[in-house]
Amino acid sequence: MTDFAHRWQSGFPKIGIRPTIDGRRKGVRESLEAQTMNMAQSVAKLLSETLRYPNGEPVECVISDTCIGGVAEAAASADKFAKAGVGVSLTVTPCWCYGTETMDMDPSIPKAVWGFNGTERPGAVYLAAVLSGYAQKGLPAFGIYGEQVQDAGDTTVPEDVREKIIGFARAGLAVAIMRGKSYLSMGSVSMGIAGSIVNDQLFQEYLGMRTEYVDMSEFVRRMDEGIYDPAEFEKALAWVKENCAEGPDNNPPHLQMSRERKDKDWETVVQMTQIARDLMIGNPRLAELGFEEEANGHHAIVSGFQGQRAWTDHFPNGDFHEAILNSSFDWNGIRSPYIVATENDSLNGIVMLFGYLLTNTAQIFADVRTFWSPDSVERVTGHKLSGAAAGGILHLINSGPAALDGTGEQQQDGKPAMKPFWEISADEAQRCLDATSWRPASVEYFRGGGYSSDYLTRGGMPMTMSRLNLVKGIGPVLQIAEGYSVDLPPEVHDTLDRRTDPTWPTTWFAPTVTGKGAFRSVYGVMDNWGANHGSISFGHIGADLITLASILRIPVSMHNVAEERVFRPRAWGLFGTDNAESADFRACTNFGPLYK
Repeated sequence: MTDFAHRWQSGFPKIGIRPTIDGRRKGVRESLEAQTMNMAQSVAKLLSETLRYPNGEPVECVISDTCIGGVAEAAASADKFAKAGVGVSLTVTPCWCYGTETMDMDPSIPKAVWGFNGTERPGAVYLAAVLSGYAQKGLPAFGIYGEQVQDAGDTTVPEDVREKIIGFARAGLAVAIMRGKSYLSMGSVSMGIAGSIVNDQLFQEYLGMRTEYVDMSEFVRRMDEGIYDPAEFEKALAWVKENCAEGPDNNPPHLQMSRERKDKDWETVVQMTQIARDLMIGNPRLAELGFEEEANGHHAIVSGFQGQRAWTDHFPNGDFHEAILNSSFDWNGIRSPYIVATENDSLNGIVMLFGYLLTNTAQIFADVRTFWSPDSVERVTGHKLSGAAAGGILHLINSGPAALDGTGEQQQDGKPAMKPFWEISADEAQRCLDATSWRPASVEYFRGGGYSSDYLTRGGMPMTMSRLNLVKGIGPVLQIAEGYSVDLPPEVHDTLDRRTDPTWPTTWFAPTVTGKGAFRSVYGVMDNWGANHGSISFGHIGADLITLASILRIPVSMHNVAEERVFRPRAWGLFGTDNAESADFRACTNFGPLYK
């Protein structure tokens, strides 16, 4: 049977902890050695206990062999980190150090410095000095400094310092994990959607990624020539028949397909799922079957499937394989999700990848379809919106690709949630499947047939919607909207849902409004959204997205994250402190893409 252990066989980047120290011997350095190394060990313990890689294993940290008091020790540390596969750098110190001699000079590795707030030695002075040096050399670094003074012997990590360290490390790891991976474009541009014009320069210079391309005819070739695991196919088809309930056919009687054709479509969409996954990550089983080249895959951490219309006018649509691959479970059990963008919208695929790497959870791909004002809802249904939905709601819906985790049938502290795969129980995965029906595709849209997932997201989940837009003359620009999924009375949902296509999954989303800018109202969010798609993550991860974007030098054009939660490199403040949004644009333009 298919072996998936190879998916993460190349391993993951580690976090390098650099304890820097005052290099003056004969008393000064010796008095600080233990405290400095203890800081490094405390941070390493914190990160390994808090963060996990996409495969569920604890994050690994590497500590420099010695404290770094000068350039020779800095070089030795850099050599060790390079050999150990370090992708994120965190410097810690309780004291003054020689800034330009001890700093991390690797331009492509995200970096931060924690300067201990203690009065015995001037850790804050070093922090300010070295951050100044980083800015002067064009190597933006994050500054971490606790609000409260600690005693010299205190080995704890204060809560405010802890939050910044974890936030930086989480975003830095996302950057490091993306580097060297691929975006796999399966097909080309879908229906004139600009986001599916895959931009090589964007992936290369901003994300450090390759772009790979296959024509959708590769699916036909693999199906016709049997380039997939036949044993897995039989297992998958049996699982689908048992777990994927077929919903009502909404097509007019004269357009409905025969039972024989529908059964054949099920076989086709299962094969498409196997093939799309094998194209992304490879499959050692194919080599055993005599297909050694195909067994390698494209080293893709994210992909997109064009589908419409070159494929869907003749073949079953991609809704099934997009939904199943984006979910945290399939016929092989509970596993980490694959990231597949509908309509090959690579810009939405990027933010799906961001959300996945920051949370290790599945992502919902959706159209940002309709703003329903309170007055419109009341006029059409007689229902008055209240609670989180009082200012109006966004109808997030698309033709079937949304991860089944998005049903909200998993639980966290007794509330609906979307969880990392290692926290999902078999019962929760089954509830997600049971809450989903597979409706025969609307033949007016999809002439080749297929199946679309249909479910309703449970309300009460904290969620973050994001979108990357590409602007000529600026480059990529990120948008972020935190909010909540909301419940509507069944009859109200049905009335609103039937005004579009009731065969597709729906999430009713209420962004949190702030009374200013794009978030003056829910309508303002819809009116300022930069594209027809958005990626929805579980949890309020806007602050992590902002930190991640700043590492990549991607400005954020709109967000509703509280000011005190925003964490960017210290140099951003040198571009102005009164209007952080404007300063963000200037800083990103000045420093340029991370990998340029």
